[in-house]
Amino acid sequence: MDYCNKCGARLILKENFNCGVSEGFVPYCPSCDEFRFPFSYTAISCVIYNKDYSKTLLIKQYGRDYNVLVAGYVTPGETLEHALVREIKEEVGLDVESFTFNASRYFELSNSLICNFIVTVKNEELNCNSEVDYAKWYSIEEAKEVILKHGLAGDFFFQSLEKCKVSIPC
Repeated sequence: MDYCNKCGARLILKENFNCGVSEGFVPYCPSCDEFRFPFSYTAISCVIYNKDYSKTLLIKQYGRDYNVLVAGYVTPGETLEHALVREIKEEVGLDVESFTFNASRYFELSNSLICNFIVTVKNEELNCNSEVDYAKWYSIEEAKEVILKHGLAGDFFFQSLEKCKVSIPC
């Protein structure tokens, strides 16, 4: 961030003190006399399992030919939990039965903090919207082979397997 998002003045780095403790150098607008903390977006992603953890749902989106997880941005004022339930319902038409936090990771390409959850859904009947090109339930063994391995989807999926000791429930 080089310029103030309020007045357009060029920002400088200035040491920020909070209760007498330095928080380091932060972009500062000398014109507004205010610090401009860097921002990033927040998104959710989810490893979706059926009730007995024998299958997981993978999707393909935006014309890409690889399998990933359902994901989406958190809108202003929305909680992670609400975004999770909303995105799953919107993208694949499933109702969440339960969820637990899995892991988070910063994704530089979209300047986003991705918060991943392990989810079970009430049924397996898919009703995908236009954002999803293809969706399929895979056995755990099949999913290990077809998921995009070198990226967030694969990382989160394999972390969920460790946490859940799939194929036994979390």
